[in-house]
Amino acid sequence: MQKLLLVVLVAFGCLTLTSAQNLQSPSTFLGYDIGTQFSRHHQVVDYFKSVAEAVPNNVKIEQYGTTNERRALILAYISSEENIKNLETICENNLKNTGLLEGNPTNTDVAIVWLSYNVHGNEASSSEAAMLTLYKLLTERKDLLENTVVIIDPGINPDGRDRYVNWYNETKSTPYDIDQQASEHKEPWPGGRPNHYLFDLNRDWAWVTQIETQERLKVYNKWMPHIHVDFHEQGPNEPYYFAPAAEPFHEIISDWQRDFQTLIGKNHAKYFDAEGWLFFTRERFDLFYPSYGDTYPTYMGAIGMTYEQGGHGMSGLGILNDEGHVLTLVERLTHHTVTGLSTVEMASKNAKQLNTEFAKFFDNSDLKYKSYVVKGNQDKINSLKNLLNKHEIKFENANNGKVSGYDYTNGKQGTMSVDNNSLVIHTNQPKGKMIKVLFEPNAKLNDSLTYDITAWSVPYAYGLDALASTSKVSSTKTYEGKMPTVLSKAYGYVSKWNSLKDAQFLADLLKHDFKVRFTEKPFSSNGEKFDRGSLIITQGDNKQLEDFLGLLNQLKQKHKQDLTQINSGFSQTTPDIGSPDIKLVNKQNVAVLSGEGTSSLSYGEIWHFFEQQLHYPLTSINTDNLSRTNLSKYNVLIIPNGYYGSVLNDTNMQKIKDWVQAGGKVIAIDGALRSFAGKDGFSLKYKSSDNNNSNDNLTPYAEREREYTNNLITGAIFKTKIDNTHPMAFGYSKDYFTLKLGSSAYDLLGSGYNVGHLADTKVYSGFAGKDALPNLENTLVFGEERKGSGSFIYFVDNTLFRSFWENGKLFLVNAVFFVNNNAYEL
Repeated sequence: MQKLLLVVLVAFGCLTLTSAQNLQSPSTFLGYDIGTQFSRHHQVVDYFKSVAEAVPNNVKIEQYGTTNERRALILAYISSEENIKNLETICENNLKNTGLLEGNPTNTDVAIVWLSYNVHGNEASSSEAAMLTLYKLLTERKDLLENTVVIIDPGINPDGRDRYVNWYNETKSTPYDIDQQASEHKEPWPGGRPNHYLFDLNRDWAWVTQIETQERLKVYNKWMPHIHVDFHEQGPNEPYYFAPAAEPFHEIISDWQRDFQTLIGKNHAKYFDAEGWLFFTRERFDLFYPSYGDTYPTYMGAIGMTYEQGGHGMSGLGILNDEGHVLTLVERLTHHTVTGLSTVEMASKNAKQLNTEFAKFFDNSDLKYKSYVVKGNQDKINSLKNLLNKHEIKFENANNGKVSGYDYTNGKQGTMSVDNNSLVIHTNQPKGKMIKVLFEPNAKLNDSLTYDITAWSVPYAYGLDALASTSKVSSTKTYEGKMPTVLSKAYGYVSKWNSLKDAQFLADLLKHDFKVRFTEKPFSSNGEKFDRGSLIITQGDNKQLEDFLGLLNQLKQKHKQDLTQINSGFSQTTPDIGSPDIKLVNKQNVAVLSGEGTSSLSYGEIWHFFEQQLHYPLTSINTDNLSRTNLSKYNVLIIPNGYYGSVLNDTNMQKIKDWVQAGGKVIAIDGALRSFAGKDGFSLKYKSSDNNNSNDNLTPYAEREREYTNNLITGAIFKTKIDNTHPMAFGYSKDYFTLKLGSSAYDLLGSGYNVGHLADTKVYSGFAGKDALPNLENTLVFGEERKGSGSFIYFVDNTLFRSFWENGKLFLVNAVFFVNNNAYEL
């Protein structure tokens, strides 16, 4: 392998001596040959800093953030001495070239290339490659830096990387064992792929839910690179993958972007061909779903690409793959180094044209929809504003009137009345194409064989009424809403209940030991009507609080909540405040299953939701300890998506049933429903498909994969009928748009409450196979089944999926605090 490295050096040109005598190679700095050990994140950071100290005229280091586990997120800017001196000017010229900054650029001859490594922590060869790429740029390929600024992020996911590396370093044999069955190739749950909260950061670019993404996009929006590469690994039996990408390509991707991907791919092929290395292109990895490290930059005008090296977390320092080849870390990082340098080479050779074509991308005059208008709950509008601000997308407020266009709620042309509280997002701004991608009702899909979900339209995700207009809608730049008032002494105070902000307010009240009630029926007081779920805080319930009114005002201001004062417990329309239909909210003790059997992603979504959004305590119970856990300490047990065959054995299942009979609540999500469906004592049943085609086995081998898509649902949006008189649906209207991630279907509950169901199978956005659709008609989406004093609550669709389906999150809060509120309180 050392010979292999030498050949690569020659392939990229003769070595040139650096004038900086202190510049060390990664191997010299680390004290071991690169690729013979896994480097911890701090070692990678230390190496980058040492290089910046050795050659400060060519390298600048910036720390742009800190992870949840306090690891540094850094960037390195690498270029010629002249360019490093003028970084800010180069940055400003680039933004002027796109129209994001006013003025005319003075120079557009410098290409900007951003290389991102280790977004998946256990795809760990790439951070090693980042160090070697840095070194080679400064020694062998310094010529490329004359007209190129290279930005390297050596570790997007430091927490995940160190979880993997620390496990591997303490587990591996010496020398490493190449046997696939060896323990060093069997990474334990949850694995190093995700970040601290077990989110896949390669699916978070558009939704910006994680701290790593939030901090990175602040810098990305400043630089807007011309090329962005995300370095990955796939299974050890797969050859290297690089651009051009596979179909489907989103329709906004320009011919130039497609063609330049091919140009780069052919340059990579030249180097791989010279060494006889295997690779493939134009398969598997498409450019459609907008939240990847290749698609998001593409929709921001860049040449966005993913490079996939065979290896992944199971490969360690070396593994014997199925073809009899010992795949080593040295080989893996070498391949990534070659494609990284080849990418910079093509940028340097085409710097002027990259700038020219990049500017053209930001001409949005040919977009069909000129404005997207959304209206609805103000808290949801504010949440959407927060997302748009993270992407630095501009928005305005509508002027009073009516607008015509595509009506998202009805799935056809219509009209909508708007006012100053309605939000307008125009596409005649530089990021108009990204706006189209995020807001379009139904993205055009030219190939159903895609890598991820096919629907994500923001108005559906945020639960807002929306209209897409082919003409520019009249709007005003700023509109100031009313300021919250200060509460004075009264009998009690009522808060609305229809958004996550309201749920956060409730969680904070409970943490401060307020006694809070909620109404199961609408009522009127002081001339105002209050819907089901409205929160009621009375003076009489809270005599235990020394400064009740002062603390309530403090929390009200903190959460920007509007509370309505009521002067009597005697309502104008029943129920009165003392009615049995107005119940105290029990301060629930909530637990969630984690560990083997659970989907780490689903568990992470729940963990993140309670800690970072709802801000309410959550206890994690490892599945290995379930049989020994005293469930009587908890009111609610959440079972994430997962496979629980061995976990929910007869003994543990009986334990859970007994606990529910005594008043506990189980909330089962997605795949967890398989543990209850069709089992004795449960009303939950699978819906059997009538599609039994006896000729399936006659489908030709080459057509099987495409034919199978007829049975798939790949993240499609459906309208769900909601029983909003049930506590699980308080705060919702009678219609809700759900994101269905698969074709699993369950019959309506024979006993219990069918809170949400699909009445028909109209697809509002995304792909659903023709054979999968009939089986969805009249099927369960959300349900509750009472057992004794407790409940089993079913979420067929995961409302916390990747934490971006904002409108579904209140269902979970309702299930925790409102459903079967007669269940015991500890």
